[in-house]
Amino acid sequence: FNKNLPSDIRAINIKAIDESYNIIKDPKSKEYIYLFSFGEKNHPFSAPFIANIFEDLDLEAMKAAAKLFVGSHNFSSFTVKGQKNTRRTRTIEVCEIRTNDILKANFFPVKSYALYVKGKGFMRYQIRMMMGALIQLGKGEITSKDIKTALKSENKLQITYVAPGSGLFLNKLELD
Repeated sequence: FNKNLPSDIRAINIKAIDESYNIIKDPKSKEYIYLFSFGEKNHPFSAPFIANIFEDLDLEAMKAAAKLFVGSHNFSSFTVKGQKNTRRTRTIEVCEIRTNDILKANFFPVKSYALYVKGKGFMRYQIRMMMGALIQLGKGEITSKDIKTALKSENKLQITYVAPGSGLFLNKLELD
């Protein structure tokens, strides 16, 4: 069966499901990884795989702030304006920054990192805007308190920085 799939996709097992199953709404969980490096310019070959932030970042502050996303929160500030009936409260099971050990190549920077985010579902640009907020925090442009405020339902703070699309990967789908 895998010979019929693109080379970068592999099916581990296959089972019949109900016709009403919706791959966007019905998975038990999704895990995304956002790869990034900072402080120096990356090799051009790594551009499609890893986001590069030229400025130095406070990685320890970013690691601490990533944990603020864990739990059920209103993510209105971390998405584009959507339809009025969109459910804005989402639950994040895991949100942490680790050293990148998932994707390596000789043209990758010596040090690179991965934001791991796991939850049932995400809104449009949500993970890129979460990463954008962490990058802004790492640069000293916003604080952890700003992120806490942005996660409250009554907040008026809109996160405006959307991290680049390069670096974002759907890593795992857990189906029922």
